[in-house]
Amino acid sequence: MPQPPVVLGIETSCDETAAAVVDGARRIRANVVLSQLEDHRPYGGVVPEIAARAHVLHLDGLIERAMAEAGIGFDDLSAIAATAGPGLIGGVMVGLTTGKALAAACGKPLIAVNHLEAHALTARLTDDVAFPYLLLLVSGGHCQLLSVEGVGRYRRLGTTIDDAIGEAFDKTAKLLGFDYPGGPAVEKAARSGNAKRFAFPRPLITRDDCNFSFAGLKTAVLHAVRELERQGSVTAQDRQDIAASFQAAAGDVIVDRTRRAMAHMPASGGLVRLVVAGGVAANTYLRERLTKLCAEQGGVFTAPPIPLCTDNAAMIAWAGVERLQLGLIDTLDAPARARWPLDPAATAA
Repeated sequence: MPQPPVVLGIETSCDETAAAVVDGARRIRANVVLSQLEDHRPYGGVVPEIAARAHVLHLDGLIERAMAEAGIGFDDLSAIAATAGPGLIGGVMVGLTTGKALAAACGKPLIAVNHLEAHALTARLTDDVAFPYLLLLVSGGHCQLLSVEGVGRYRRLGTTIDDAIGEAFDKTAKLLGFDYPGGPAVEKAARSGNAKRFAFPRPLITRDDCNFSFAGLKTAVLHAVRELERQGSVTAQDRQDIAASFQAAAGDVIVDRTRRAMAHMPASGGLVRLVVAGGVAANTYLRERLTKLCAEQGGVFTAPPIPLCTDNAAMIAWAGVERLQLGLIDTLDAPARARWPLDPAATAA
């Protein structure tokens, strides 16, 4: 019986430096992630130059560690997969160039992975989800609903017309004076807040399409904070109430848009399968809202474990496994891309 392929994955698209080894039997043999949070915290966000330098300093050591944890040598690999975009171009170039060098030195196939496709396929690694399924991709830079019909086959049903939901969480955190990263801070504060105190807008919630908008919601938070400041000061309870009201509004938008997208999906075995992926998929409040939505709509909800929602190399390696099994390998001149849509045929929102 042939052995399942074994792929080394490399991820450097933003502020996590990561290496992992995954095989075709859905086993994560190693998954090493080095966070750069402390490097970027003084600036309140990711500084591209700092991120790229950190990748250069640490990537080789992380690859060595991942290979050691997996207990294999480079000769045992079937391919090397590296993020080729989208992302911060300096960081993407570090990881992709390293992947190319290893592929050339070891005589292994290179797989240039779309970071968004890796998120899209993670549920197949963790839960063996069958095609087709509806993907809600939510992160700091992306907010999309896509029909996932196969590897490399994505049909966009909706996207943000302005800001991504993760960016809205981070901006709200800054306005409330929370520490970086902002998303988890807003979620934590919201647990102690009154979600009905502030009547924040639910942008696009009455429209028939599946697009998102969060710019108006961010502006409403800004006005609420400024009004409290004008009245005297913003208390800890004020911050918690704003966080809860913002999160509830964002949740209503996500649920409404996703419900509309579910109506466009074919049922598999009589059920619509909804998968959520991306960094914001780690938000437990949104997970609970989406779980309830699927229960109401007769769907099946799947979310990867929280460590595999944020950027990691296991998802890159798994995307490499999927593409390798279909013979989808790349040449050593594969470009690094700052932008790389999953559905290039989709018209702009």
